[in-house]
Amino acid sequence: MTNFELDSKVRELRELKRLVSDANELIDSLQDEIKAEMTAQGVDTLSGADWKATWKAVTQTKLDTTALKKALPELAE
Repeated sequence: MTNFELDSKVRELRELKRLVSDANELIDSLQDEIKAEMTAQGVDTLSGADWKATWKAVTQTKLDTTALKKALPELAE
């Protein structure tokens, strides 16, 4: 591959990465608008003709296995 071909490929790669970044920003913006509408309506699900959007808070509880192994190694086994 010549240097000219490599330069062309690198320019194309940069442009594609820029397009992906712009698309991700637009996706985030649209999601925020939809979430704002759901909040305004006081709902966690919206539906349309061929789509359904759900936005719910998720709570996770995790076990700190490192602390458990230190405090109670026989139980951690």
